[in-house]
Amino acid sequence: MLDQHLDPFNDEYFMRQALRQAQLAFDDDEVPVGCVIVLEKRIIARAYNLTEKLHDVTAHAEMQAITSAAEFLGGKYLKKCTLYVTLEPCVMCAGALAWSQIDRIVYAAKDEKRGVSTISKNVFHPKTVIEGGLLAAESTKLLQDFFAKKRNLG
Repeated sequence: MLDQHLDPFNDEYFMRQALRQAQLAFDDDEVPVGCVIVLEKRIIARAYNLTEKLHDVTAHAEMQAITSAAEFLGGKYLKKCTLYVTLEPCVMCAGALAWSQIDRIVYAAKDEKRGVSTISKNVFHPKTVIEGGLLAAESTKLLQDFFAKKRNLG
């Protein structure tokens, strides 16, 4: 087994891939949240927020990725998968992730207003491991830049 620091496909690598998705959202004038779902060090889904483009309040990055990963796997459960997401999931996404039985969730920035941890600690599946704070500064800066741009235009 490779040492985590020597393994190029580690948590930081996958969170950087999620940040790339968030940048795509930013470029599309969507709230810059991106994610990837990984199975055995392979990205099986990539997504970012599409709520504006699809005119759909449920089109969060996580929801898009869950659908894509389930399609890839040919089933609704995401066991043995890890979600890397640039912002702590909201309660809607947390509920969907709980139903998917995903093994692990790694998020970058904490969402102080709408993040699931501000609402409830018991939304996720009991076996899901939750880790936060990885590359939080980069994610937070992208979000701050997006909302600063919005304020200056509006």
